[in-house]
Amino acid sequence: MTDGSASISPKPLRSAKRRLMFVLIAGALAIIGATIAGYYFAVRPVTLRIAVGPASSDDLKVVQALAQAFNNQQHTQVKLRPVQTDGATASAQTLADGKADLAIIRGDLEVPKNAQAVAVLRKNVVVMWVPPAAKGKVKGRKAAKITKIAQLAGRKIGVVGRTPANVNLLKLILQQYGVDPMKVEIVQFPANEAVEAIKNLKADAYLAVGPANSKLTIDAITASAKDGGEPTFLPIDASEAIAQNHPAYEAAEIPAGSLGSADRPDDEVKTISFSHHIVARKGLSDATVAAFTRQLFAIRQSLKNDFPLAAKIETPDTDKDATIPVHPGAAAFVDGEEKTFLDRYSDYIWWSLMAFSAMGSAGAWFAGYLKQDERNTNTSQRERLLEMLKTARQSDSTDELDQMQAEADDILRHTLDCFEHGAIEEGTLTAFNIALEQFHNAVADRKALLLSMPQNLQRTASQFRAAGTA
Repeated sequence: MTDGSASISPKPLRSAKRRLMFVLIAGALAIIGATIAGYYFAVRPVTLRIAVGPASSDDLKVVQALAQAFNNQQHTQVKLRPVQTDGATASAQTLADGKADLAIIRGDLEVPKNAQAVAVLRKNVVVMWVPPAAKGKVKGRKAAKITKIAQLAGRKIGVVGRTPANVNLLKLILQQYGVDPMKVEIVQFPANEAVEAIKNLKADAYLAVGPANSKLTIDAITASAKDGGEPTFLPIDASEAIAQNHPAYEAAEIPAGSLGSADRPDDEVKTISFSHHIVARKGLSDATVAAFTRQLFAIRQSLKNDFPLAAKIETPDTDKDATIPVHPGAAAFVDGEEKTFLDRYSDYIWWSLMAFSAMGSAGAWFAGYLKQDERNTNTSQRERLLEMLKTARQSDSTDELDQMQAEADDILRHTLDCFEHGAIEEGTLTAFNIALEQFHNAVADRKALLLSMPQNLQRTASQFRAAGTA
């Protein structure tokens, strides 16, 4: 070889290929993993804790039936796990403390600040009545006939249920009629002991709170009727005024014949009502609450035979001035604006596509970066080929031409590898092919010229004779 010329051996491509394959495989696995994880978190069932009580109450039984029905569904999005409490007040506190996602609360009690309405579990009416015994003598004294709430001053009133909320409600009603609660004797008894207590207790009047067709209320009224007499129902004529002053209550009426017999009561009785609400924690996902609300109203009819209260579940008040603000997820279901999968995750999908596009661009840049060494090497080899082309035309040795020919073969092999791996384009390969062809022509012409010289002819003849002798 001529002075100043150095052979440029092609660099191994295995390392670059291995790095590129690793990057491509890692990127593909990352995309697949992110897709699977996103789908899993999007469709997996969510278990919601719902606070309800007290034990053996109708509310707890209904929630347990709902939980069983939810959990038995094949493609359910929401499952329920009841959290038993001592009552509506304790349930509200459990939600406020973040120990439950849902709760059954009374609308006339303090509502947690983080509670938003999902559904109305049931509406309750207040029933006040005077037993027939109140018309006669009670413990030796003559009992005046009671037909109005204002006449209850100085009387004994029995309240069905142990919750303080019913006592507070009674006091509110008495105050509306100018009766000092301190001048009234109030006695409470558990709901499961109400019938026996009323049979044995000589009270002047009773108060019960529950659904309009509550079995507990009807049994209590029946227990207070004696000697064929019928109880006298006390109307709450000031129901509208109470509702005006206390938004948790509404004016209502007890229909005639709705309390156990055709003549109980014999005419409509004015009263007040309030609701038991299913509320959700404010931070709960809109999609989760919408799915719960949808499942709730889809399944309530299938439970009405065993739990008539389930059929009374109603949609929440979606007005902006509602006593308990509605949860956006429940409002979306009620208003028919529930978001689809694409609506909920379109932003995430869009950003994911942008991220994947950026990853693709970064991958393409990195792949190009890995091929930069190959391109630089190929450029140097192409320049070397052009130098050998010039050298071949001036060479005086066939051995040198053979060495350059072998070097050109190595350059060709590396160039084809670069083209296969995408390091060089077709135009570069075409230019290289032209240079290689020119080099081969120059080598062939130079060899022919050298062989035609006299000294080369004589040396060639000597070589042939030596070969023949051997």
